[in-house]
Amino acid sequence: MAERKIKKSVDKASLDMMEKAARDGVTTAFDRAGEMSQCAIGAAGSCCKNCGMGPCRVLGVKGEEEAARGICGATAETIAARNFIRMVAGGAAAHSDHGRGVAELFLAAAKGKAPGYTIRDEQKLLQLALEWGVEIGERSNQEIAVDIGEIALAEFGKQEGEIRFLSRAPLKRQELWRREGVAPRGIDREIVEIMHRTHIGVDQDYHSLLKQGVRAAIGDGWGGSMIATELQDILFGTPAPVLGRVNLGVLKKDEVNLVIHGHEPLLSEVIVAVAQDPEMVSLAKAKGAKGINLSGICCTANEILMRHGVPLAGNFLQQELALVTGAVDAMVVDIQCIMQSLPDIAQCYHTKIITTSPKARIPGALHIEFDEHNALEGAKAIVRTAIENFPNRGNNIDIPKEQTDMVVGFSHETINYLLGGLFRASYRPLNDNIINGRIRGVAGVVGCNNPRTTHDSDHTSMVKELIKNDVLVIQTGCSAMAAAKLGLMTPEAAAKYAGEGLASVCETVGIPPVLHLGSCVDNSRILMAATAMVKDGGLGDDISDLPVAGAAPEWMSEKAISIGQYFVASGVFTVFGVTWPTLGSDEVTKHLFTDFEAAYGGIWAFEPDPIKAAHLMISHIDKKRKALGIDKARERVLYDMEMRRELESV
Repeated sequence: MAERKIKKSVDKASLDMMEKAARDGVTTAFDRAGEMSQCAIGAAGSCCKNCGMGPCRVLGVKGEEEAARGICGATAETIAARNFIRMVAGGAAAHSDHGRGVAELFLAAAKGKAPGYTIRDEQKLLQLALEWGVEIGERSNQEIAVDIGEIALAEFGKQEGEIRFLSRAPLKRQELWRREGVAPRGIDREIVEIMHRTHIGVDQDYHSLLKQGVRAAIGDGWGGSMIATELQDILFGTPAPVLGRVNLGVLKKDEVNLVIHGHEPLLSEVIVAVAQDPEMVSLAKAKGAKGINLSGICCTANEILMRHGVPLAGNFLQQELALVTGAVDAMVVDIQCIMQSLPDIAQCYHTKIITTSPKARIPGALHIEFDEHNALEGAKAIVRTAIENFPNRGNNIDIPKEQTDMVVGFSHETINYLLGGLFRASYRPLNDNIINGRIRGVAGVVGCNNPRTTHDSDHTSMVKELIKNDVLVIQTGCSAMAAAKLGLMTPEAAAKYAGEGLASVCETVGIPPVLHLGSCVDNSRILMAATAMVKDGGLGDDISDLPVAGAAPEWMSEKAISIGQYFVASGVFTVFGVTWPTLGSDEVTKHLFTDFEAAYGGIWAFEPDPIKAAHLMISHIDKKRKALGIDKARERVLYDMEMRRELESV
């Protein structure tokens, strides 16, 4: 095996399990990444395989036009743009199909056809009803919810007009989208149009290709993802601060360990309830276990952590390592970010891998299909499978000790409440502290893990650099888990890691300097937070005026590209690390990194060094502070009566 040139992880628990995997003869993603060279042309977005004449590998070589064309005549610019927006389409489809599944369950629950599901957040239901013009009157929650569910589902197939949640954006941003012709007509329509435009012989102008990518990405962030977040909150409860724990040390040697992995909380919500059923607990004890221990991997984990305090076993690159402990009795998976290697690794231990989605089967896994109309029975079958597998454990068990406390559950509504209280909920205190300079700005650091860089290192290095410079950080997904493992998501972290200004605000409010906002689809909460900052005033009249920035330092999935694109389209400076998929075309890269700002107020950047990337974000924040006229500290002046009279006489 080729030696890796980079350290595999900064997380001791992960490193220990990599060593155990090597002793056990198990190959993980870290090993495969070390053995497999990365195709430089493909990584740069310069390989086209959209028809049977290819693949065509081209490079945008200046002065050698013919060498830079595919067989059909497609230029490096066309190929790079097509590849880029196909990634947007893939990511938007994943998030939006998640949202569709939630909407379908929401409607079934409203109609009484999904036993075990009910409305948990009545206030949010009624707020959404008012926003969408649904009659409330004397109608029941179920009747209101039926209308909301039907409207939500219609958003996916809408063919004309605009998706409804665009009205949540600042008015100036809405006008910009309409002027640029990128307001999505329907969520599915924009994704399908990308696939059509990128078919051989269709759209061959990279400007219009990238514009369609913007339209589809907005349909993700302000459409499918926002629908998923809103309806999940209504069904399962809007998250509020809760104490949780993270890392492989949350697994327990004397209990049945059931790990929930994936991205949809539809089944996992029921599994949480079933795992506490006295019948299931008694069965576990009869098999020799002291109880049932649930934990999570990836974004399903974030969902059940925020709402129930279920601990996190780890992020994306720890899914295989959890099995290597030898203590996992079953891992249940749904969709997205699930490695096909899991059943192979499970064979080396005793673990059962259980797939649940008809969209995501894996050879070698046990399939127990999720049916929202009979979710309780499906959940019981899954929990029972884990319990009955407990006696099959061997002696090859090694659970790392590492686990860290974290405070999570900072939804948009929670931040509002924490800053302003029950009756004066507002982002005004945040805005005021940005204006007075205690908080320099706000950064969203999100995204995946990627074995092409040191696991968790880029996330944690960037976040520490930002909060040291008084930038409040908000996070979702696997990035949030990386920061949490380092202890950055407790209130005590402010005094240890944050700058003096940010630390003083965190101490006053009682919050960490790094806020956990949820899963991948919950990046829509960041959009809502940014919009609330605009609406509370003092920081401009559009998201692009705010001293904010975004980043995905260890990204790897198409979802990350779609997320980044809708943040840029919403007016946010966004920097990615590891690699960038259009570097094969100088023109396309320049368009994304320079020209986009004139059209959308937001802009892309690429910087693999997390500290340098953090300072790109800080420089952007400082630029926005200067434009707002808040870049210099202002002395507070207490006016006496004579000074007041002078003001009145002017």
